[in-house]
Amino acid sequence: MNIKEQLQLLQIEDVTTKRQKKNGTVTLKLPIKKYGKFIEVASFKSGYVRNNNCGYSNYQLNKRCEGEPEYFETAGFKPGETLYRKFTTRSCVLIPNEQDRLQYLIDYCLKNYYVKLANEVTDPYDCDHYTRIRDLENKLDTIQRISDHG
Repeated sequence: MNIKEQLQLLQIEDVTTKRQKKNGTVTLKLPIKKYGKFIEVASFKSGYVRNNNCGYSNYQLNKRCEGEPEYFETAGFKPGETLYRKFTTRSCVLIPNEQDRLQYLIDYCLKNYYVKLANEVTDPYDCDHYTRIRDLENKLDTIQRISDHG
């Protein structure tokens, strides 16, 4: 199933503005509300994927990895003693390919929003929402099996 078909199936809407498109950004709106607002996520040309719900704290959704440790020299407790302090950082694993970023976002949203927030999927006229949730969970399992073996 291609990206476009997955977005349609999950009722995810592309709400990218002209300016964002020009900058290589894709913004997607999910049919799920959190804190009274529809959840939005975005894919950036730089390789980042982010939650786009808060104007001041859009956090990255990229996987994280430990960096190589660095050692800094510091004065010891005794005169002439030298100690070394170990310092490690964590950084994001960037996703350079746009198709890969969009697939990562879809997988992330399925796992973290559709399944975890299943009761908040917004379709008040859908009386068969439990069947839809089960279908989405099955599709998530299938997508994860394919990506694990692909």
